[in-house]
Amino acid sequence: MQSLPSPRGLHSPTIRILHLTVASWPFEAWGMDIIGPIPPPSSQGHRFILAIADYFSKWAEAVPLAEVKTSNVISFLKRHVIYHFGLPRRIMHDNGPQFASHVFYRFCDKHHIQNVASTPYNPAANGLAEAFNKTASNSARSLFSNKHDWNEKLGECLWAYRTTVRTATGNTPFSLVYGSEAVLPLETQIPSLRVALTYQLTTDDNYRRRLQELEALMKSAS
Repeated sequence: MQSLPSPRGLHSPTIRILHLTVASWPFEAWGMDIIGPIPPPSSQGHRFILAIADYFSKWAEAVPLAEVKTSNVISFLKRHVIYHFGLPRRIMHDNGPQFASHVFYRFCDKHHIQNVASTPYNPAANGLAEAFNKTASNSARSLFSNKHDWNEKLGECLWAYRTTVRTATGNTPFSLVYGSEAVLPLETQIPSLRVALTYQLTTDDNYRRRLQELEALMKSAS
């Protein structure tokens, strides 16, 4: 990892350049990217989607935005990453202006977060967020019956992504984060064996089963 010198002088932000992406534990490293502008805008004026994905579990978060400013990025990170999953060790991005600003640099420095940019020589460094973006875009084509309400359908895209097995881990992001698979709507209408067995267990037995499942999931993902 090396530093990218700024032509504007010593007081300009220095952004780390990523050569190798490694996450040793959940929520250590995130890849962030921007989708858009999306035509047409939503009925509420949203034109972009700001997305971020965890490199370890592949868990993703995303929000619709009317415009992508550094203040929006920082607010998104606080609300959807830090307050839910704790401070990350590093954040990867494509070195867009929102991530290269003095304000974002100071935010990362204050919280001891490595501000890491991919380069033209290593565009795959931020490939995780871009992969989520592709999934969201593909889901949009089938889910968005009314093009102007795509912002309201974003939650469905996230749900589909989080509950689908990812090739890299062989597990769903949901299971790696919560230790068990999500109960899908069909399982409540036609109770599955998994749900039926869970309801029959005592609280202590259920805790033990969950711990065993979590240990197995973490081993398979590592």
